[in-house]
Amino acid sequence: MGGFVAGIIFWGGFNTALEATNTETFCISCHEMENNVYQELQATIHFSNRSGVRATCPDCHVPHEWTDKIARKMQASKEVWGKIFGTINTREKFEAKRLELAQHEWARLKANDSLECRNCHNFEYMDFTRQSARASVQHSTALAAGEKTCIDCHKGIAHHLPNMKGVEGWQ
Repeated sequence: MGGFVAGIIFWGGFNTALEATNTETFCISCHEMENNVYQELQATIHFSNRSGVRATCPDCHVPHEWTDKIARKMQASKEVWGKIFGTINTREKFEAKRLELAQHEWARLKANDSLECRNCHNFEYMDFTRQSARASVQHSTALAAGEKTCIDCHKGIAHHLPNMKGVEGWQ
């Protein structure tokens, strides 16, 4: 019985800690994030819009399902090493790594079919008549057919783009 109780306490504590790291407050607790990408986010429609719905860091960067969330948190542990060793602790260092950091995130979203985007943006409810002609065509063809996913076209939707020279599909 004691092992069972200890297990419950361990998992309860583990899940509590996991959820504490799943907040915008936690994400921007280091100056690298607060002074760079968080500042950029504040100028986007994902931060402020007429509907009052606001995406926070974990909404876009952490899967909602528990097993996917654990995998992402393990992956994010590499980012902690970056914090410890100061690889992006100045604006200049951050800008020098921006393309690499963005490419990692784009690859992650591409691999999971832009899962975090789809948590809020549901293809089934898109009104193509209220979209631009280009968006309507892309959503009703390439997205509908599974040829493209959100991140293929919506890079830079919430953060400044790095220098895109040499990035496939970018003009």
